[in-house]
Amino acid sequence: MTKPMIAVDMDDTICHLVKRAIYHNNISYPSHPLQYEDMVHWDTSHLRHPDSTHEVFYGRPGLFEELELYDEYVVEELKKINEAYDLIIVTAAEPKTVMEKWNWLQKHMPFITLEQFITCKRKNLLAFDLLIDDGPHNLIPAFESGRKVICIPHPWNKQQLEHYGFPQMSSWKDAKLYIDELLQPQGLHI
Repeated sequence: MTKPMIAVDMDDTICHLVKRAIYHNNISYPSHPLQYEDMVHWDTSHLRHPDSTHEVFYGRPGLFEELELYDEYVVEELKKINEAYDLIIVTAAEPKTVMEKWNWLQKHMPFITLEQFITCKRKNLLAFDLLIDDGPHNLIPAFESGRKVICIPHPWNKQQLEHYGFPQMSSWKDAKLYIDELLQPQGLHI
């Protein structure tokens, strides 16, 4: 029997990218300080200093290797998910950040193999059974095509979370059990 495929995003799902990018932005551009709570849309160029382009904000060399784990539970829960399901890590990446993201994974989650690491912006093209992500542009197409999703709540997805009623997970604590429940066939209780 084939195991269900669980696709898990990296940035702001298993690690904190936006908070770290804000940290560096606020050091470099103190006249235009940003706050996490203000990041209510994907396009934040109107909030940033004119010199803080998308490339500058997310393109600092080494940024993706210094990100903090999402929480204290994420590593252990991903180990459990990896043992029970066909786990893939799917992350949008610029060519120059692919190695940084791989290095981060190997530092924090060395049980993830190269075959489980996919860089892809159009995640809806993959044949997963469940997507765990923070990006509405990934969650909505998966949800609308009838696939299961779990939203990691952030200010930039609050409206879509409320509109679509996505299942959500603000902590990785007991994530494996939550996934088990979501993937359980309707009407069957184990």
